[in-house]
Amino acid sequence: MNKLSTIFFLLINAICFSQNIDETESNYINPEFEAEIKEAKSLIIELMSEKSIPGLSITVANKNKILWTEGLGFADLENNIPVKINSKFRIGSISKSLTSIALGKLIEEGKIDLSDTVDKLVPYFPKKNHQITIKELASHTSGIRNYNYRNGEYFNDTHYKTIKESLDIFKGDSLLFKPKTKYGYSTYGYVLLSAAIEEVTGQNFLDYMQNSVIELMEMYNTVPDFNDNIIDNRVEFYQLRDSTIINASYIDNSNKWAGGGFLSSSLDLAKMSQHLIKKDRLKKETIELLWTPTVLANGEKINYCLGWRRDTTDSGNTYIHHGGSSIGGRSFLLIYPEEEIIISITCNLFTRFNESFVLKVADKFKK
Repeated sequence: MNKLSTIFFLLINAICFSQNIDETESNYINPEFEAEIKEAKSLIIELMSEKSIPGLSITVANKNKILWTEGLGFADLENNIPVKINSKFRIGSISKSLTSIALGKLIEEGKIDLSDTVDKLVPYFPKKNHQITIKELASHTSGIRNYNYRNGEYFNDTHYKTIKESLDIFKGDSLLFKPKTKYGYSTYGYVLLSAAIEEVTGQNFLDYMQNSVIELMEMYNTVPDFNDNIIDNRVEFYQLRDSTIINASYIDNSNKWAGGGFLSSSLDLAKMSQHLIKKDRLKKETIELLWTPTVLANGEKINYCLGWRRDTTDSGNTYIHHGGSSIGGRSFLLIYPEEEIIISITCNLFTRFNESFVLKVADKFKK
């Protein structure tokens, strides 16, 4: 069977499975939006075909309602298990957005200030030539390096028992630049941020996230991606080799829980976003703080905020977003805060799609 035939077979079977499984498990369609959903679904199926995506979940919501949530394709190709709305995918760097909510909560409680330094909050982390603040960690302006792809850090297969232990990867390295002078995306910066969260809360980072963020946001299908745990509805992870779908390489995400280590569903990401729009879990001023673009020392404004990006469409509409790429997964979350529209997409293939595609989907639901 050639590639095009295989993709067509997958998509047809995905649609059939979706229609035959109980709607409370496989999909929900708000009848008021059937026409919009039909148009948006055609875009999703086209994306799956173009990228050879085995399984994908999408949720569209407004401030108060889920308009559409559906699983398409396969969570597990070998066993013909379809994607359900509670299927758990690797969300990659959207984990940073979850961590930002923890940061916002601690700011509200007076336990962390954005001007607090790493030297103050994480005294066991080696001192650098310049002070690093919490804000600089959260906005990727700290100078802490990102993964070294050449030595395989992105494909980490070592299990780190603690956050402190995972800091050993980069704690001895010099800063890439003076903090606040440049933007330099750094998942390791978020690892260091999680160490600060542990120190001020007196809790294990993952325990704090579960008790104070995940439960707060009613994200009942969001968990850390422990390889040795039995996790219900966790999808299988895939990548492409010469246009052929294969099982994804083995990785251990314990080196980056805060920056890329969580599993979630598209529905959970949408529910979290609803609470942010409603401002019923964090204060309005806290959410505005998390969604405010960062200004560098020279006055230049960048689109990265604190665990989120903020941009504007050609027509002047503000949108908040973050993507996540991981081994065996790609995810994207987009929020129109003024129009109160949310789009979240998760899939189980290491692939690329960004806000330009997600904006096309969102446009189907904008009034």
